[in-house]
Amino acid sequence: MSKITSFKASAIRTIEIERDAITALLDSLDKNFDQACEIILACKGRVVVTGMGKSGHIGKKIAATLASTGTPAMYVHPAEASHGDIGMVTDKDVVLALSNSGTTEEITTLLPVLKRKGIALIAVTGDKTSALANAATVNLDAHISEEACPLGLAPTSSTTVALVLGDALAMALLEARGFTRDDFAISHPGGNLGRRLLLKVKDLMHTGSDMPSVTETTPLGSALVEMTEKGFGLTTVLDSDGKLSGVFTDGDLRRTLDSGRDIQNTLIRDVISKKYKYIAQNALAVEAAKIMQESNIYVLLVTDENESVAGIVKMHDLLKANVV
Repeated sequence: MSKITSFKASAIRTIEIERDAITALLDSLDKNFDQACEIILACKGRVVVTGMGKSGHIGKKIAATLASTGTPAMYVHPAEASHGDIGMVTDKDVVLALSNSGTTEEITTLLPVLKRKGIALIAVTGDKTSALANAATVNLDAHISEEACPLGLAPTSSTTVALVLGDALAMALLEARGFTRDDFAISHPGGNLGRRLLLKVKDLMHTGSDMPSVTETTPLGSALVEMTEKGFGLTTVLDSDGKLSGVFTDGDLRRTLDSGRDIQNTLIRDVISKKYKYIAQNALAVEAAKIMQESNIYVLLVTDENESVAGIVKMHDLLKANVV
């Protein structure tokens, strides 16, 4: 057997063991999960997540997921908590403690303090008879049959199950709160994700004198000058009332030349296109990108609340803003 095959076989074994551990978690969910969700929903403070070692790393991720999906949360290292950081936890908070054994000393040391403060404690343990499980307001069963580590030592299946259970909590709470995409965007203002969720077309569109525009009676030659100066590859064409009559694009120009028309003696109204793509100015910029990509175009008209032309947005604008 080659080394590559051995590596793959090891990977498959690991994935299968962890998959089975997650599947078994479905049977472990009971009324305690509902109770844990109700405790957190009623919490007037934050969910303070704690865990030691690998459980601590999982706890940090759970705290981050909760915080970004509508449930105020923070992570506190249990060893630091017993040396003063427990002061961060108030009687309005809920503590979510992770320990596969349920006997982690750094966490069990905190139990008397939490009890004196009257702080609700949600435990995630692999042993529902452990000290942590017994002291908890509610214990979430995260037991596993075996670790994926062939030595049975490195936390693998146990941390995976704890992570999945934390995600399940966060998503159940998200749905219960009616958390929306807009709420999510507020929690993620930075980076590409924030831009995709927050940036609107009106934030990027070109307006006023930057927007190419001619009237229906404009000679085609003059319209071409307007197109060239503004550099959008098209011009809007307005009727006598200032309403959009149509557009004239580079493609329309090629078709006009192929037809043999005299550019100087042709009015723009005789060669405009009545079919064009547009988007509302309050739409998300990512929606504009989708229309452009699906229609294979690079410029999009933007309309206001009265469906009048308010501006133009280019694919280049979306690329520059990292929306695409």
